[in-house]
Amino acid sequence: MTAAVARHIERRARLAARMQPGSVAVLATAPEVLRNGDSDYPYRHDSYFYYLTGFTEPEAALVLLAPSGDTPARSILFCREKNPEREIWDGYRHGPEAARIAFGFDEAYPVGELDAQMGKLLANVPALYYALGHSAALDAQVASWLKAVRAQGRSGITAPGSTHHLLGMLDEMRLLKDADEQALMGRAAGIAAAAHARAMRFTRPGVFEYEIEAELLHEFRRNGAQFPAYTPIVASGSNACVLHYNQNDRQCREGELVLVDAGCELDGYASDITRTWPVGGRFSAPQKALYELVLRAQEAAFAAIAPGQPYSGMHEAAVKVLAAGMLDIGLLDKQKYGSPEDAIADKAHLQFYMHGTGHWLGMDVHDVGPYRDLSVADKPSRPLLPGMALTVEPGIYVRPAEGVPEEYWNIGIRIEDDVIVTDDGCRVLSCDAPKGVAEIENMMKERLNGGRRH
Repeated sequence: MTAAVARHIERRARLAARMQPGSVAVLATAPEVLRNGDSDYPYRHDSYFYYLTGFTEPEAALVLLAPSGDTPARSILFCREKNPEREIWDGYRHGPEAARIAFGFDEAYPVGELDAQMGKLLANVPALYYALGHSAALDAQVASWLKAVRAQGRSGITAPGSTHHLLGMLDEMRLLKDADEQALMGRAAGIAAAAHARAMRFTRPGVFEYEIEAELLHEFRRNGAQFPAYTPIVASGSNACVLHYNQNDRQCREGELVLVDAGCELDGYASDITRTWPVGGRFSAPQKALYELVLRAQEAAFAAIAPGQPYSGMHEAAVKVLAAGMLDIGLLDKQKYGSPEDAIADKAHLQFYMHGTGHWLGMDVHDVGPYRDLSVADKPSRPLLPGMALTVEPGIYVRPAEGVPEEYWNIGIRIEDDVIVTDDGCRVLSCDAPKGVAEIENMMKERLNGGRRH
């Protein structure tokens, strides 16, 4: 048995132990999605399903039976049957028996038997756990299972007396990354960092945003990452002031910055890195002033990350530095706001910094788990714990506006790194992506061979 299989077995056992004794949980993987004609989008498994199974084929479901008294927990996989003809077209299928052995399940059946088996498995159990409201198709399927069990009431068979939302339980499990997950996320961050360095060396006036994107994707795939973790943002000039810009079709010009937000997915885990650099290889004085302000804000956010500290602390630390810098630089009016606290209280900083300073990171780039302690009445920001993974991404975005110094117009800057909360602070996974002003400028002197020259 491999370490990965053992890890998935342990997760299933841990979830089963948290369920009501004798209850049943069901979780389906993601469906294949038609793109157009007879072509599907590249298939990507459901993250929750993969977290518990390690199984990546479509048309699959997991059923988990919680222990009760002397009856141990059971895990059952439903998956596609072997089909040599379809395998010629679509590739290898494990089939139930091989999947049972390879992935450590107690039982496995063809997915076509799911409805019939669930009618039996839900008989006389106290509760059903599933992803309530997550999929209309699954909701309808669950309703049909319960109806079938209730129809046997005259025979003394009872249906589950309650249903529970399964994903919230899994969110809490997924929020804390074990050592293997952290190592995998470190590898994903390392690949993405190398991609950003490659893109810096490639960039010069006259290249198009999509050419920079191509360099990123090349480096991802060359190093074994299966997918980009999300559609890359390559935003030059004023495009950098559009937070979710992704057209990536503009030509980069001398004197501008380019903001690149791009990460890869490796074996189901995401990285998420943003860097901003000068198209021509050197920051102008206004660009450098804003860039170093964002860098200081990120350092303040890093310092606020530690076990027991609130998740919101890093955002508050970054905003305080940014607001102070906005006043010093002249983006905000010092005569109107006597202190950073005054500007923040009036929400004046939101004109130039309108998003949060990070998010959870893991199997999903915006990973699961609440940011507040939902067990407390006023729902305060939840305290950080060792093993939590998150991004730290302060920024500043200056659109042309009355009263805003013109030398800063159309400058958009974001600096984003991936971190793990440790016992005494945090560890930056993406530190290999160049970030200091001198480091970036020196990197860009090493022009990539084969890049467009003008």
